Amino acid sequence: MFIRRRLKLDIADAVKATFGPDAPEPVIGFPREAAHGDYATNFPLKAAKALGRAPMEIAGDLERALAGRSIFSAVTKAKPGFVNLFLAPAFIEERLEKIAGGADVFSHYRETPKKINVEFVSANPTGPLTVGHGRNACLGDSLARLLKAVGHDVTREYYFNNAGRQMKILGESLRARFLEEAGKPSEFPEEGYVGEYIREIARDVLRERGPGIDPADLDLFRRAAEKSIFDMIRKTLDRLGVAFDVYFNEDQLYKNGEVTAVLKELETRGLTQPEDGAILFRGEAQGLPKNPVLVKKTGEPTYRLPDVAYHIDKLRRKFDLIIDVLGADHIDEHREVLAILKSLGHPTAAIRGIIYQFVTLVRDGKPVKMSTRKAEYVTLDDLLEEVGPDVARFFFLSRKSDTHLEFDLALAKAESNENPVYYVQYAHARLAGIFRTAAEQGFSMDGVRTSRVDLSNPSALTLAKKILSLGDVLESELAELEVGGILWYIRELAEAFHVYYTDVRVVESADREGTLGRLKLCLIVQTIISSVLTTLGIRAPERM
Repeated sequence: MFIRRRLKLDIADAVKATFGPDAPEPVIGFPREAAHGDYATNFPLKAAKALGRAPMEIAGDLERALAGRSIFSAVTKAKPGFVNLFLAPAFIEERLEKIAGGADVFSHYRETPKKINVEFVSANPTGPLTVGHGRNACLGDSLARLLKAVGHDVTREYYFNNAGRQMKILGESLRARFLEEAGKPSEFPEEGYVGEYIREIARDVLRERGPGIDPADLDLFRRAAEKSIFDMIRKTLDRLGVAFDVYFNEDQLYKNGEVTAVLKELETRGLTQPEDGAILFRGEAQGLPKNPVLVKKTGEPTYRLPDVAYHIDKLRRKFDLIIDVLGADHIDEHREVLAILKSLGHPTAAIRGIIYQFVTLVRDGKPVKMSTRKAEYVTLDDLLEEVGPDVARFFFLSRKSDTHLEFDLALAKAESNENPVYYVQYAHARLAGIFRTAAEQGFSMDGVRTSRVDLSNPSALTLAKKILSLGDVLESELAELEVGGILWYIRELAEAFHVYYTDVRVVESADREGTLGRLKLCLIVQTIISSVLTTLGIRAPERM
């Protein structure tokens, strides 16, 4: 079902037969204009120097080599050195039949199964999830869903950062608020967490345990804050439809001595150096721009040491692919962790980082100002309350992960064609409405499934070709570990369907055979939209 892959194999065979086994490998792309074909190759241009011939001569030979193949209705050469490829209607109908034969469209795009770990969100349990965490959650969860849909064994993992200085400050923040609520003297830590949620937790602790808690028992306050905040995080993720298979606690890496073992091994290998009381990794010798700090002069490890220990644990679990979904502020740290792992002799080829850029909320055309340190931010819960999980997911996924995302709240709430979520969901609801009308007029789904797709209308053929391009989009997105392109494909598919719906009357009781053919095409579109949306965690409503 991967059309471009199929074409590449066919054209590669023709190239070898025509130009010899040492000819350059052809590349298959998409013409800018539909009139120039469904696919095209620039092989004549790219191979001209290697073959010592003019591009248009090569194009003519390739055109003749491909002419007459049943997959094409036409093959034409074009200046300055392209060969344009037009799919044959019979081939299109054959492929549509294959898609129509399954309730789940992804059953046609199975890959060789791999054991994959996707670690995402992994927010520190020091406060509620922010909008930025929302993008992380949707990217990781939707990618994990997609990988599972195409046949992989996927483990969704949350790395629970419950160790280190941040947790100490969290405990001190709660203790200070607890003492305030109990009417006792207190001093709030200089770098403490000032959000109102800390005071709410303090009130809960006071109500449950009374005012007699020993203020010196900092661990009690830390545990209480950690539990309460993580419960809050999990409830937010539940609202978004995000679940995990594994919660990995950072503190177990310290308890098991794995963090200490990493540092000792680095020292044994001569990969560390002291500086002003701190311990640095000799990163410059490993190709890094600087020597990152492993242990601060206070004796406290930086994030790099437990992160290295954590990735060693993942590697021990024998995953074929390890995916880390991280914010742009972690890009240097992730590069350093990989360098340290490599210096210790661990393979890193299976580790892929998805580094996503930040999110800016836009209200009334102006960015919403946010500051996490001052607790001035829009929480993910706030956003879900305002726009809902479907819209949040679609918008978070609508740009490549490495692209800055402007989340336009007005657009997100608009019930119009400009809102891509509304537009796609409305297409699915309209399709469901068509089938309700068909059922009322006596058309059965058995008849629809056994009928032949009706491609007599030009907009039907355009819609059919858009259907078949799903495999190409899916192949590209899976290679890049992205999902945004699939949602935009669905937006384009919905647009092609709306045009088709305007051009034809799908259900005509006087034209039974034609109606069944049109309904079959609609069934395929509905199956794709439903499969993609639900797989990525977005509803496919039948009424709007």
